Amino acid sequence: MVPRPWRVLGRRQETRDTFTLELEPVGGGDMRFGPGQFNMLYVFGVGEVPISISGDPARPACLVHTVRAVGSVTAAVCRLRRGDVLGVRGPFGHGWPVAEAAGEDVVIVAGGIGLAPLRPALYHLLAAREKYGRVVLLYGARTPQDLLYAREIERWRGRFDLDVQVTVDAATGGWRGNVGVVTTLIPGARFDPPHAVALICGPEVMMRFTIRELQARGVGPARMFISMERNMQCALGFCGHCQFGPAFVCRDGPVFRFDRIQGMFGVREI
Repeated sequence: MVPRPWRVLGRRQETRDTFTLELEPVGGGDMRFGPGQFNMLYVFGVGEVPISISGDPARPACLVHTVRAVGSVTAAVCRLRRGDVLGVRGPFGHGWPVAEAAGEDVVIVAGGIGLAPLRPALYHLLAAREKYGRVVLLYGARTPQDLLYAREIERWRGRFDLDVQVTVDAATGGWRGNVGVVTTLIPGARFDPPHAVALICGPEVMMRFTIRELQARGVGPARMFISMERNMQCALGFCGHCQFGPAFVCRDGPVFRFDRIQGMFGVREI
């Protein structure tokens, strides 16, 4: 419940309203986390907000958070500069099933800022690449200017053991890549559906159509995992703001196996 002080070590602007912060613990130490977990970031005098960890699980002494300025607290986080201190609570939640996916093909489908919670899973997969079959990253954003981690994506595309496909809803400037929503990449992606595990994060409408396309390819509901990051406030299941049927997103998620929430997903007012 008590935030620990972490200092901003680095700050990088990803898009017009999205920034990546690297944090180091004040006084030493680290924070071990699993891919898909989140922290509560507290800006003194402003408030607290849940943000997924987007860094490498193998580097617990350096926390990385990618934040989009959409409210007063996230805007305050994005205004932090090198040397500023903020409070951190965590890590919280259940993450991506990267250990259970060993021996299988892994399909990562990300929309917009949804790539940030999935990046630690990709780091883990690449660090233990020999344990997995095909690894496929399908990533979509609104425009080329909205793509996260552009330089890192180019490095990933240069790997022979990783299939990366990127698309944008609307091409601008000199974009020469795919144009269309991210679900248009699924029919042509190279993976073995009966032996694939899908990790999905993005806007709920995007996840709904992604699930439909994956099911059409033959991926079963028990092999799809989605991140339901919404309405989290306390991170401990006390306040009830993130209740999702009988579950609490902060405590029982944010990553859920789709067959366990299939009946509630997409239902209004849940």
